Amino acid sequence: MAGNQRNGLKKLKIVFAVRSPVDKKKSCQYNFEQGPIRPPSEAKSLLVRVTRNCPWNRCTFCPLYKDTSFSIRPLAHVKKDIDTVSRHVSVLQKMTSKGERIYWNQLEGNLKFIEPDEMQAFYVALNWFNNGMKSVFLQDANSLILKTEDLAEILLHLKIRFPMVERITSYARSDTLARMNIDDLKPLRDAGLNRIHIGLESGSDKILKMVKKGATKAIHIEAGLKVKMAGIEISEYYIPGLGGKHLSVENAAETADAMNQINPDFIRIRTLGIPQKTPLSEDYKAGRFEKCTDLMTAEEILLFINNLTGITSVIQSDHILNLFGELQGRLPGEKVSMMKMIIDFLDMTPEDQWLYQAGRRLGLFSGLDDLKNPHRLKRVKKACMELGLSLKNIDGFIEAQRAKFI
Repeated sequence: MAGNQRNGLKKLKIVFAVRSPVDKKKSCQYNFEQGPIRPPSEAKSLLVRVTRNCPWNRCTFCPLYKDTSFSIRPLAHVKKDIDTVSRHVSVLQKMTSKGERIYWNQLEGNLKFIEPDEMQAFYVALNWFNNGMKSVFLQDANSLILKTEDLAEILLHLKIRFPMVERITSYARSDTLARMNIDDLKPLRDAGLNRIHIGLESGSDKILKMVKKGATKAIHIEAGLKVKMAGIEISEYYIPGLGGKHLSVENAAETADAMNQINPDFIRIRTLGIPQKTPLSEDYKAGRFEKCTDLMTAEEILLFINNLTGITSVIQSDHILNLFGELQGRLPGEKVSMMKMIIDFLDMTPEDQWLYQAGRRLGLFSGLDDLKNPHRLKRVKKACMELGLSLKNIDGFIEAQRAKFI
């Protein structure tokens, strides 16, 4: 193994020490790029940026792309990103015959042979190599806005360079998908697009208008059904609390109704956080928006799940903002057990409730059963004492913690 690594490192020197005059000439026009986000489920994916920022960029709850402009990256630049990662991956593959992880300290001083403008691409390649190279995620907020033939060309190029890839996914907006024909989506499926992530957020037209989502319930449903009819998996996102205290019940009921009509492959829960410098934050500070507490949000999620009928979706609560990190299951078989988890929390004493809330937000609890672990509970109580937390101020602490993860 040590001998293989040394041989690989020598090849690494050769590959990165030699740069063609053409590459140097184009370096001022082209830069390897990575976008700012990806879904938690794509943590092990190669990120390929095909667009920059968001073409809509008006949602009142989203801080991500504010003060930026949308643009589509040149097709040649996207393909060059893919080629660059492919070249680095080829070198890494020669360093080990069994696919073991490669760590920075194994590279010793050889990184100095990588050109400065290659370092980010090399890091991306190394991270993806160590994660098994099974999936790719297309960035940024709405890759489906590309011309079908251009996006298909990118997908096919990915499959040529990385034939081992099993899944290629992307974000998309419902209003974009609703304007497309199924015949526009099928070529993308055939080229390798396996899954589309859509921020449905809410099924309530009142709430969608209030947060300036740029889509209606009907548009969300139309878009979701088109994706499914094209044979592409769909992952829909739901934001409990997006309607605030006054529209919490409507948010649960209307969103469940939309999900029932779509029957998405995945329903992903993203509890509302209110980051600074967003229009929703200004509404919250001015008292125009009343935010749900953790307990109210739990009740909303319970009502939402209870209203899901006749579908076979997988529910996942895979985000640090969520109170119930272990909430997961396939409908309809695991519906009762998922609901029981929330009911168990709501039936707790107020002291146990806020201790669990604190433990979850501090990263010391991952599930309700952790309250029964004396060692973890002791750590949570100690942390609460040091932070001065109590039942009276837990909601303010939670809001501050949420802001750190948006």
